[in-house]
Amino acid sequence: MKPRGIALLVMLFSAGLAGSGALGQAADPGQARTDGKAFAAEIATRAQDAAQQAPTAETLPNFNASPSQSSLFDDPDALARAAGAAATSHEGYQAVRSSVDRRARIAPADIEATIARGQAVAADPNGYVSGMGVGGGQGSCRELPPGSGASGSYEATCNDGLALEQKTERCTIPLNVSVTSTTSHLYYCSSFNAGFNRADDCALFEPYMGGTCRHVGSHPGRCLQGYTRNAQQYCTEPGEPIDEIVCDALVPGATLISTSSQNRISEARDERACAALSADAGCVAQAETCTSSDPVTRTVNGVAVTRPCWAWEKSYQCSRAVPAQDCGSLDANPACSFARRECLSEDEPCSTWERIYRCAIPDQVGPDKQYICDGDIYCINGDCETIDRQPNAEFKDAAVALNAAAQAGREFDPDTLSLFKGTRNTCKSAVFGVLNCCKGKAFPLIPGSQLLVALGCSREEILLHQRDATGLCHYVGSYCSSSVLGVCVTKRKAYCCFESKLSRILQEQGRPQIGKPWGSPKRETCLGFTVDEFARLDLSAMDFSEVYAEFQDAARLPEELSTVAAVQQKITDFYTLNGPR
Repeated sequence: MKPRGIALLVMLFSAGLAGSGALGQAADPGQARTDGKAFAAEIATRAQDAAQQAPTAETLPNFNASPSQSSLFDDPDALARAAGAAATSHEGYQAVRSSVDRRARIAPADIEATIARGQAVAADPNGYVSGMGVGGGQGSCRELPPGSGASGSYEATCNDGLALEQKTERCTIPLNVSVTSTTSHLYYCSSFNAGFNRADDCALFEPYMGGTCRHVGSHPGRCLQGYTRNAQQYCTEPGEPIDEIVCDALVPGATLISTSSQNRISEARDERACAALSADAGCVAQAETCTSSDPVTRTVNGVAVTRPCWAWEKSYQCSRAVPAQDCGSLDANPACSFARRECLSEDEPCSTWERIYRCAIPDQVGPDKQYICDGDIYCINGDCETIDRQPNAEFKDAAVALNAAAQAGREFDPDTLSLFKGTRNTCKSAVFGVLNCCKGKAFPLIPGSQLLVALGCSREEILLHQRDATGLCHYVGSYCSSSVLGVCVTKRKAYCCFESKLSRILQEQGRPQIGKPWGSPKRETCLGFTVDEFARLDLSAMDFSEVYAEFQDAARLPEELSTVAAVQQKITDFYTLNGPR
């Protein structure tokens, strides 16, 4: 920090404290500056002494443990009664009342004319007052710098790599039904006494069994011994049983007993159209619906066949990795330039990259131009003093340095002996998706927070968006938080948020000076500077233009139109109180 800038800033603040005292009355500018320094040093010493001592009743000015007004604490209405009783005889009241009665009355037309002239001067102050000095001599007018300078920049991100494409795919499963008309051939055979039983030997059918021939039953063979009674034959020793064999084709050498015809119905679901989807690991089978059931009875090869459903449609939810990128708008934006890219999927080789662009925040519409006229007038917050104007390019450095020192005092953590510690915050964003809970700088504050909460954004993410939009957060980076089939579908953005914009700038520009990089997005904890690290920072090498514009507002003239409006309101209040004269 440069000593000359500090001296000037202290002198300015001291002049404001001195008001119209001896300091403000010094004729010699050099003497005024010396007096200002001495006065500021005295005040600083008093403030330090007072800060180190506990306040007591003796050290507090005008302190009284039992003030006379304590009788009014329990009876506030007594104050109004006392005031009414003393109003007519009180010297102060009589002086105010007499002043009001003797006040000059100005015609409304004259007031309106004066306001009109004031508005004309407000519209073009430089045209009316340029060249005039306070004492009527020749002076000059200077246009004040705008209260908001460059709006700063922000980092915008996009994705380039693999996206998970999800779609529903369907296939059809028909029911194949066939009717075959077949002829069956009946044969008899016997394993014992085939000749006696007048049947074929069963050994003749052995090669065909399980193929074209099958055993369907049996019956007793010829009777070996029996008798006849009343013309009725009875068998007491039946012969060996005779097997009944049915074959689909004639058996060479066998004795055919009879033939018969029948229809054979066969059915099968033809799932060939769904085979590829069923084998795809990225597809999950969903519902199956019947798509053909009218009529339920159909004629197949002349035979009526009834089935409840003749075809089905089967659906699959499939997820596939496809090439994608959404960086077109950033590439085409002249306010954005490519900065770097980082692997989002954390695989090897990297399948999805996050591309980071540095973009300028669009400048906001500034207020009307304001002027300061005559080189010997300087105003702070509307209070003007006559001083010797010396061009000083160090004001902004001194202002920022003093604010940095004040902020360091507010943010000092005695437990860790560190300064400007931040808090870690994260928000989620769909990769190549619509939902984005990470809007920040250059985007307006979200008016419909409840809507985003309903869509899946947490209240903490809404708060992060608001803090980032106001310049309190530094973007650390992104990491993949969920993946499907090896494709990153959701990422989380990590931020370090600070108590002030100045703290963020000190962190962003101070870390490279001392070789203290940000950690990985998954692990960055937003630690502050140690006392030793902060002592090594070179504030003069940092760019504070983003916050300087905010400090500069304190040295701007009040809005002329606001002043005119205040005058108008006072005039209105006067006539409301006193009535037209």
